[in-house]
Amino acid sequence: PYYKVGRELGRRIAGIGFTVMTGGGPGIMEAANRGAFENGGESVGCNIKLPFEQKENPYINKSITFNYFFSRKVLLVKYSYAFIILPGGFGTMDELFEMITWNQLHIHDKKIILLNISGYYDALIKHLHIMQQEKFLHNSWQDMIIMCYTADEAIAWILENENGM
Repeated sequence: PYYKVGRELGRRIAGIGFTVMTGGGPGIMEAANRGAFENGGESVGCNIKLPFEQKENPYINKSITFNYFFSRKVLLVKYSYAFIILPGGFGTMDELFEMITWNQLHIHDKKIILLNISGYYDALIKHLHIMQQEKFLHNSWQDMIIMCYTADEAIAWILENENGM
């Protein structure tokens, strides 16, 4: 079900004139790239060389391959207006927490749209509140995360805020 949402989101983001830029790999990254690609939009993949696992997906107009995760993250931040985080694994969590950290350090001020499909991120948000209560996390994290539960909500937020992104 997440692939379907990612594809729809990619299609709709391209439809409002934004480029879809992902890590360029399979799964939900492919879904977002595919949605943009099939809608005639710009679809960019920022791939990483790995000894196994990740191959570039076939729905990319422009591709850049990196040797290091850090270099890829810098490019993703530099050329993004906002981040839409769909359900994912360790790589997704790594990038999510890096974006929160960079935001708190004022390295960027971009919003993070957390697509909480079927409550996927409920436990994570609960834990972030615990970290905040224990004074391990500054409360500003709440200002940078936009919680959405559907692709419609995410697109509505983008349309309402695109001039401020």
